[in-house]
Amino acid sequence: MSLNLALLLRESAATYPQKTALAIGDTNLTYETVHLFAQRFAGGLRSLGVEPGQHVALLLPNVPHFTIAYFGSHYAGTPVVPINVLLTADEIAYHLEDSDAVALVAWEGFLRAAEEGFARVEHCRHLIVARANPTDWSAPEGAANMAALIAGADPVTELPATAPDDAAVILYTSGTTGRPKGAELTHFNLFFNALCTATRVAPLDPDTVALATLPLFHIFGQTVMQNAPIAAGGTVVLLARFEPKAALDLMESHHVNFFGGVPTMYMALLNYPGADQYDLSGLKRCVCGGSSMPVEVMKAFDERYHVNVLEGYGLSETSPVAAFNPLDRPKKAGSIGLPIWGVELRLVDNDGNVVEAPGTRGEIQIKGHNVMKGYWKRPEATAEAMKDGWFATGDIATRDADGYYFIVDRKKDMIIRGGYNVYPREVEEVLYAHAAIAEAAVIGIEHPTHGEEVKAAVVLKIGASATEQEIIDHCREHLAAYKYPRVVEFREELPKTATGKILKRELRL
Repeated sequence: MSLNLALLLRESAATYPQKTALAIGDTNLTYETVHLFAQRFAGGLRSLGVEPGQHVALLLPNVPHFTIAYFGSHYAGTPVVPINVLLTADEIAYHLEDSDAVALVAWEGFLRAAEEGFARVEHCRHLIVARANPTDWSAPEGAANMAALIAGADPVTELPATAPDDAAVILYTSGTTGRPKGAELTHFNLFFNALCTATRVAPLDPDTVALATLPLFHIFGQTVMQNAPIAAGGTVVLLARFEPKAALDLMESHHVNFFGGVPTMYMALLNYPGADQYDLSGLKRCVCGGSSMPVEVMKAFDERYHVNVLEGYGLSETSPVAAFNPLDRPKKAGSIGLPIWGVELRLVDNDGNVVEAPGTRGEIQIKGHNVMKGYWKRPEATAEAMKDGWFATGDIATRDADGYYFIVDRKKDMIIRGGYNVYPREVEEVLYAHAAIAEAAVIGIEHPTHGEEVKAAVVLKIGASATEQEIIDHCREHLAAYKYPRVVEFREELPKTATGKILKRELRL
């Protein structure tokens, strides 16, 4: 039996050849064109001597080149290694070295760091430059140009006989707990997760117009905002860098009806001063993931835009979708919902015992078709993460009597103040309920007698004001004495990853 992720693109190209698959700026690319370019890119890899099973790294933002190289690599039978475009030369070299990549496809805007990182890795032999201008076929000495490579190659028309359990993507974790590890996601992992998303999580169809501003090098953007809409024959509108005005402009002009983002994106759209000027009446489906969505933000967004934001949960290691609020049941704000079809979740205490009682905290463990093959070249890390077939996430949650899960916090983010456990998520929910606060993050800081003290870092809404004491008093009114923050830091912005997730480790520096 064989299965290849590029089947998603091939089938939609056969069914909807003249329909727009990708839109960016004033450029629209049909399914027929994207499919042909992907097949030609596969031929280009072969002409360079890249063999099936070897790894191809992509240092590309949200541009058509990513989708073409992504599915083209699968046509060539070469697993893909997506790389965060914000990485330094040192970090790029690490990813290339660790992943055993033999080729790097790099966007012209990140070429300096790409060249430096590429030059340090002996086994990475091919640098392919992607440029915005399709008529610019230039490339540095010793490198290839992606457009020229595609133009001069014979297309690979047959999908390779990759097995369902073969690696399709090696996706590196964010490295918040050390050096990034590559999660091996298989063709079956990604194929089935895309289909589950398109048919059950947020049912999509050929009329879907999705705004892909989540980075495609990140698993949320890759599966939910690229692969799932393509599986449905929809249109993917690409936005390389999220900014509220740019996102709103595209939502209105393209009549976007499907949007996926992390909580900070929803906050930015909600608090953008000119948001009321836009007609977003076409917006029908909104999904959120990446980190916990503050309940107050979700309620405010639903009310303003007359939508129903559905929150879900997943990780790089789970392809990523593991749980979601189902469409056919009432939404529970603050919940990540129920396990998706074919996936199991359970809660486990510190002693490894399964937690059954509703409302009891435990670490989420996951089993199902979405769980990675393992960590690339790290059998010990794989064994540590997998517990008798269950993937241990490190996330703490509770489950209610209806089976809905509620994230409490990351295991490592828990604050222990005077012997009491304080979960930052709970404190952050209270902070977001304050009328003046746009963004908030809670961390633990050292304390001479309590061990740790609760500290809040906040960004105020434009034109709003509040004092440290006012915020402390607000929290004290709604939280137990050991939970409310004693320290409040005002910031113009909070540090974030490329996907918009707040970087708490930088707040601790």
